[in-house]
Formats: sequence, C-alpha cells, structure tokens
Amino acid sequence: MSAVSTRPDAGAGSAPAPARRDAEATKAAILKAARHLLARHAHADITLKDVADRAGVSAPLILKYFGNKDSLFARVMSFDTDAAALLDAPLDDLGRHMVRHVLEGQRDRGADPLLRIVFAPLHGDHGDVLRANFRAQVVDRVTARLTGPDAGLRAELAVAQLIGLGVMYGIARGPRLRDSAIDDLADRYGPAVQAQLTPWSGSAERPGKGGP
Repeated sequence: MSAVSTRPDAGAGSAPAPARRDAEATKAAILKAARHLLARHAHADITLKDVADRAGVSAPLILKYFGNKDSLFARVMSFDTDAAALLDAPLDDLGRHMVRHVLEGQRDRGADPLLRIVFAPLHGDHGDVLRANFRAQVVDRVTARLTGPDAGLRAELAVAQLIGLGVMYGIARGPRLRDSAIDDLADRYGPAVQAQLTPWSGSAERPGKGGP
C-alpha cells in the first residue's frame, strides 16, 4: 500500500526519498477489507484489528480516516458510490453497461457493487440498514431512470438479474462464465437486462406473451 519514489539522478550516498502512503488508496484498501469481512462475518464479530490486518494498515490509521467502527461500516453499508458508477450510461445502453460493471468489479477488484445485499441476513439490525440502503440507493435510483409503466417492478427485475449474475460469477464461480470474455457475456446478458429497462411500446407484444 506504500509508494516509494526514487530519483534517477540520486547519488549513491543520497538518502532514499521517504515512502508516502497514498491516502485514497489506503482508504480504498480499508473499505475493501471491511466489505470482504462483512460478507463473511456478522457485523458484531468484526473488530477494527480484523479490518486493519486484512488491509495491511494499523487500527489507529482506520480511526484517523473513518473515526470509529460505526462510521467505517456506515460507509461500507452504503451503495451510493457504487450505484452512481453502475448507472453511468445512457438508458439505451444501460443494461450492457450494468453487466460489464458487475463482471469487471468481480474480475478486477474482487468486489461486486450489488452482491453485499446477499449477506444482509448475517447482520441483524445492520442487515435492515443494508436492505434499506440497497432499496433507496440502488433500486429506487434505477427506477428513477426508467420511463413507462411498472418502472419499479422493472427496476427490481433488472437488479435481480444482475445479482443472479454476480452470484454465479463471484460466489458459485461458474467455470464457463469465468472463462468467457466480459464483452461476450455483456453481448449475451445485456439485452436481457435491457429488456426490463426499456418500456414496452403500445403496439409491441411483450416477450413471453403468446399470440391469440
């Protein structure tokens, strides 16, 4: 987590430049460690030392950046930043973007912007907070992007599809999914998510509805 800078013109007798901790990278490592632990242990069982050990930092540094355990986990239980990135695409390409975002998070960062909600039952009252945040910060924000009838239902269905994908990729670790290129998966799965995000036209027949 430290970055050491050296100058190419430094002489043999020069003292090395001091290592400098990148504050933003350190905060990100702490949050990632806390999310990892929250997905595997009850909130009450996680200590700041547990988080510090996993992040490779000291517990006092966590206090410096986040204040206390409750403040740290309030951040961890928020989906606000993740939802902003998840929704950062035009509506007509949002399904494909969401699929890519979920899969790239798993592959590149070992984190899923949505999957924390699966572990809410572990956390008692904190699980209620996690669920409330998820509904307000993810599902309601997806709903607000949609037009047409049944926007709330369609948002829930789209998010459900993404959670299922995340579970299969990141928890069940489906080998064929993980061996596939993310662009290919986005091409296959994105249209299914997009079908919930795009309102049905009045003259179009809904998928799954047979003719007379």
